[in-house]
Amino acid sequence: MNFELTKQIDRGLIPAVPVPFDEQGGIGEAAQQAYIAWMAGQPVAGVALWVHTGRGLRLIREQRIAVLAAWRRGLPPALPVIAGAGAPAALAADPRAYWRAAREMAEDAAAGGAAALLIHPPRIPASEIVRYHAELANAGLPLVLFYLYEAAGGVAYSDALLRELLSLPQVAGIKMATLDSVIRYQEVSRLLAEFPGRLLITGEDRFLGYSFMRGARAALVGIGAACCDLLATMIGSWFRGRADEFLYLSSQVDELAEATFIAPMEGYIQRMLLVLAEQGILPAGATFDPWGPPLDRAAEVLRIRRVLNGLSLHRHEEHKGTARDSS
Repeated sequence: MNFELTKQIDRGLIPAVPVPFDEQGGIGEAAQQAYIAWMAGQPVAGVALWVHTGRGLRLIREQRIAVLAAWRRGLPPALPVIAGAGAPAALAADPRAYWRAAREMAEDAAAGGAAALLIHPPRIPASEIVRYHAELANAGLPLVLFYLYEAAGGVAYSDALLRELLSLPQVAGIKMATLDSVIRYQEVSRLLAEFPGRLLITGEDRFLGYSFMRGARAALVGIGAACCDLLATMIGSWFRGRADEFLYLSSQVDELAEATFIAPMEGYIQRMLLVLAEQGILPAGATFDPWGPPLDRAAEVLRIRRVLNGLSLHRHEEHKGTARDSS
């Protein structure tokens, strides 16, 4: 197996980007264009759309296609887009409709210029999960497995099932997003050593620095939706062996995560939108998540503002080049 994708994202940051909605539940088109233009200048190795942060299983098909088209137009052609693929939980009672919706999402991603698929954990019997992944691979794109914590709709894949999935020739790697299960992350990182060439991609926003210490080669994270330079520099410092810098930056990333990835956890999407507004990247009117829990927005903004001020990240600056080690 020799995926170009693994070379492109190795040692890099892939932000899982949210969709900026207004208070009425409509996509803020101008805000999204501004966000794309900002992201195009950040030190990232790609972006991830239609994933959990981007509410990929909640958007209707027309919205998904429009979001992908806007990002693909606005990003440099060589920058890969990883797109989520799966089906809404509401279709789980009708297996034929569920599989059909997942195939359609994978095919739409390929048609829209995505470079790979991140497979949303499926709501199907465990005995069918390997075949399901192989079916979505027929769209012609490499697959990234997704180990998501169960409270967010994930599946606790067993070691045996992971070995079967990682043995599929189309699988480029696995994204781990356990939220708080360091033990399971450690176990899977050891298991992945059996599969050379498959990337361990961290989605562990709450222990991001440590996840690199335990084998991650890239980060596909919701916290990367903002403050990209901080995260990319932290990742670069790890791979360059700059221990003091890495530990300092890791503690800063933790401060940001501890202000945004907190209960109610599903509120993190709206909080990341608020971070983007505080940095002047999005207007405040495009910082809503139609499916998120109700938040005290004034209190959230005050806490986020204090953290950003403490990290000197309150307003974004132009960032040039990349923080990734090119060696």
